[in-house]
Amino acid sequence: MTPFELLEPRSLREAAALLDSEESSVRPIAGGTALMLMMKMGVFRPARLVSLRAIEKRYSDIGTGPEGELRIGAMATLSALERSPVVKSQAPVITRVLRTLSNVRVRNVATAGGHLAHADPHMDLPPVLIALGARVVTVDPTGGRTIPLEKLYTGYLETTLGRNELIAEVVVPRQVPQRAAYLKCTTRSADDWPALGMAVVLDTDGSVVRDARVVISAATDTPMRLAAAEDALRGVSVDDSVLRRAAEAGASEAGVIGDQHGSVAYKRELLRVYLARAVRAALSEK
Repeated sequence: MTPFELLEPRSLREAAALLDSEESSVRPIAGGTALMLMMKMGVFRPARLVSLRAIEKRYSDIGTGPEGELRIGAMATLSALERSPVVKSQAPVITRVLRTLSNVRVRNVATAGGHLAHADPHMDLPPVLIALGARVVTVDPTGGRTIPLEKLYTGYLETTLGRNELIAEVVVPRQVPQRAAYLKCTTRSADDWPALGMAVVLDTDGSVVRDARVVISAATDTPMRLAAAEDALRGVSVDDSVLRRAAEAGASEAGVIGDQHGSVAYKRELLRVYLARAVRAALSEK
């Protein structure tokens, strides 16, 4: 790695101010699980890194808000999320997802904010959190804003975050009595990068789906809601014919891309199969 300057501010807003620079290679670092790999490979050579390790401890908290929403500090580690009884109670699908998200060594270090801000479409949490209706709260040198998570991503490793803007918190609306599932297809080990990820959240009334949110990842360059598939599921009692229509609608609208994990045709077929499986898995949740 090339030499770089390391700064360690004591507050998140101070960290954001240190990022306000004309030097495009200045970056924040939290867990560093992705950034350090990029640096070791020579893909990224920063002039300065702004460490978030010494900022306020409240940004590592996990709890609930006044309306029962789940609130996750950006510096909470993925292992902390996995072990959190609050997360398991409020959004158990997140707990299930984390069991096969990378490996425990990564989860012990990687943070929720960094995981989302990295914007790699193969990440497991973004599609799940988008399907759950999550939003991120940001901080910049003079204020901040709230962004629906589905509006955060603009392309591969690209987000709508400003150069001096940091994720402070993730807010997940109260989920009861919705049903949720996330399935992924990996071509090697269970914790490998997926060829496709599929997240489904259903609001049901008996056997009828009142509302549906379906999000695909890994097979597209950003996590993507499948609106046509959602429409096919909405307002009906799910059976095999409904699942076929929803799967075909999703396969038609998704901008699928091929990579080392599979061709476009292969991933489009995975989409059809895993959308139906994920809906069934969500419906089976009590």
